[in-house]
Amino acid sequence: MNALLAFGRTASPLREDRQLSDAKRKIPRQRRAADTVEIILEAAAQLLERDGLEGFTTNAVAERAGVSIGALYRYFPNKRVLTHALAERESDLHGAEMQRLLRETGGGLAPDRALVRAFIGAFQGRARARRIAMGVWFEMTPSEVVATRLDAFTRDLNQAHDALEPITAFVLTRAMHGALRAAVLEGVDFFNDPAFEDELVSLSRAYLAQVRARAAAQDTT
Repeated sequence: MNALLAFGRTASPLREDRQLSDAKRKIPRQRRAADTVEIILEAAAQLLERDGLEGFTTNAVAERAGVSIGALYRYFPNKRVLTHALAERESDLHGAEMQRLLRETGGGLAPDRALVRAFIGAFQGRARARRIAMGVWFEMTPSEVVATRLDAFTRDLNQAHDALEPITAFVLTRAMHGALRAAVLEGVDFFNDPAFEDELVSLSRAYLAQVRARAAAQDTT
């Protein structure tokens, strides 16, 4: 079994993990607490990048962050919640990068390509840590939250094309999401290959061209 898919699995279902995240994770409300959380997340990212899942424990993270294990548990009751929080941070950074690229499309980068490049670019740098974290995010995040993120992706796609019909948007975003998700979870060696970006852009454009051709044919009948 893929080590990422097996990470942290116990007899407890994922729903209980999400309940732990919501019920037991303390949300920092003061600047000092927020700084502590950021230090812990940064230490977690460094450990995941250096060692992968081997040796990735809450004790190791606390030691690297320079905080007590009690302080870590105050914010993250277990390492799955910690890794999920790290993925949320990476997801926010990805969203910001996507918006930056969309604003810069005047430089010749097509908006749909900007979207794909921003997602792929989110895994550059600390690729190992980010892939592990996002794998846990994909596994633990409720489907309604994933749908909300994909709806945001649809809104961005509508900046690249004419407004999409709901069914068209659903099929396209889920198809692209599925390919990207599989690439993250499987750790494919072509993730950062420009050809992978080209294939995803081609998928989007070919599907939309087919939808528009079908609509045009219906208009003439």
